[in-house]
Order: sequence, then C-alpha cells, then structure tokens
Amino acid sequence: MVSENIITSNPPCKQCKSTHVRKYGLYKGVQRYFCNDCGSKFKNDDMTFHMKTAANQVTTALNMFYEGMSIKAIRRNLQQEHGNMPSTATIYEWIQKYTQYATDSVRRYQPKDVGNVWISDETVIEIDGQNVWLWDIIDYKTRYLLATRISRSRTTRDAQILMDKAVKTAGKQPDKVITDKLPSYLDVRYGKDAEHIQSKPFAVENNTQMIERFHSTLKQRTKVMRGLKNLETAHDFIGGWLVHYNYLRPHTSLCDKTPAQAAGVEYPYQNWADIIRKHKPSTPIIIEHQPRGKAKMPSIQIGRPRKRVRISQPMPRISPKEVKLR
Repeated sequence: MVSENIITSNPPCKQCKSTHVRKYGLYKGVQRYFCNDCGSKFKNDDMTFHMKTAANQVTTALNMFYEGMSIKAIRRNLQQEHGNMPSTATIYEWIQKYTQYATDSVRRYQPKDVGNVWISDETVIEIDGQNVWLWDIIDYKTRYLLATRISRSRTTRDAQILMDKAVKTAGKQPDKVITDKLPSYLDVRYGKDAEHIQSKPFAVENNTQMIERFHSTLKQRTKVMRGLKNLETAHDFIGGWLVHYNYLRPHTSLCDKTPAQAAGVEYPYQNWADIIRKHKPSTPIIIEHQPRGKAKMPSIQIGRPRKRVRISQPMPRISPKEVKLR
C-alpha cells in the first residue's frame, strides 16, 4: 500500500523511474526527493545529488579529458560554453570520482566474441620523471584491449604476465600472436597450438601497426598531462582510459561500434552520462582532495637570515622498495 505522503505529481526517480517518491526536505532553497523503491535521493534538475554543477557539464569534462584535453583547457571550455568556471581541483576530483565509477561498472563484463589473432607491443610512459614500460595486447578482429601492464623492466616474466591476463580476459587462447622483435617474447607460453610471429619493419602483413596506433593515441593523451605523478595516478588513468577506449569510444573501422559491442559485450551504458546517472558503485569511492587557492607564505622574523620556504605540496615519489608492480 502506498503511503499517504507519496504524491503522484512528484517527479519520477532518476535511477529506477519509479513514481513512489516523496519530498526529502530543502537544501539552499532546492527541493529534494527520496525514492521509496530503490532508496536513492535526487533533485528535480540535471544536477546530481550533493553537486552544484549540472551533470551534462561533468560528463562533457570527462569526455574531453579522455579525448586528450588538459584540465585547464576543459575549464576554459566550460566557461565559454556554459558560463561556469570551476577550479582545476574540482575538475580533477570529478575525474577521480567518476573514473572509479567507470572501472567498477565493467568488472563483471567480459568479451564473448574475441578473434584468434592478437597483437602485443610495449611503449614508454613517464611517471614522476621516470620512464616505465606500458605493455598492451589487443584483439585484431574487435580492437578490444585484452590486457595492459605497467613495469620497469622488459623481461620474459613481464610478457608472460601480460599474456596470462589476456587469456583470462578472453576466456581462450589465441591461434596467432604478433609481436615486435623484442627477445622477451620468444620464451612466452602463448598456448598449445598458438603461432608466434615477430613482425618485420614495413611489413604489409603480420605487422603491429594497429597497436602502435593505439599507443600513439595514448601517448598524445599523457603528453598533455605533462607526465603522471605516481603509480596510483597511472593505474587510475589507465583504468579509465581502457573503459573509455573499449566501451565508450566508437571506431570507424568497426562501423562506429565500440570494441565492446564488436566483442559481444552487453554493456548497459552508452556514454559517461549513463555511467554517472545510473551506475551505483559496489565499493566506496575515494577522492584525494587537491589544495585550492594559493598557500600563505610563512612570516620570517627580522634579524634572522632569510631562507627559502616551500609553499607547494610535496609530490609523491616512486620507491622501488615500497611499491610492487603486479
């Protein structure tokens, strides 16, 4: 039986579209509502709960970030298009929060129709001023990125870990694996009947041009970021990038389908707006708040020698003894 305080004129729930909603008080003059079916709270506008910015501006910022724009450029674009100029720290917190939404939303999905020819390659990215190796393996048929790995070395063990992750994601072993001339690929166990082909420069067939093009797009993105700050930042960015590439970014070579659609994945969200509005994370979301504004310079007493005082926040460093790459 529906409670008397439920009014049919109330707006439907943004999550489950139920009309069993009731008023949930005012905040700064804005009426809020509570859904009796799914328990979500919402406002009757385009803004998400506890946020001052419209959801379409947040989704625009996320899409521009993963398409290659810097945070400062995103800020200028929001000001020109919407008259809204949030701080760079606020935009970065949007990216942190909803990147975790996106990576959480794809955990239970796996490709069903992966091809039998895989291409593997590695490239260099910069983390806190140090060069590390980014390994990737992609399916030739669907362009689906099967596995990725960050390491400081290029050993056979690194290549084997990448291959094992790809087999687990695809649910099968390939018939053919194409790599470059790196000797570390020679002793990798690709599968019982898998053929390993080392591509030659300027080869017309059996080349690694597809994944090299992917790495070129990725490195254009990291170049705008002026390098990644630490391993946590790198893993978060790579995770968000993989969701954007596999599930949200259509490819002209796939007739404007995403790699996930080409691989038979029934992913329920079409874009960042769907992820923000509809997905409920299964784990708590952690946001590292960035300092806003300028720090105050500490006063220096007269008569004492002047010394340089650090006013910026110290950046985290990579320590090989404390961090283990998996």
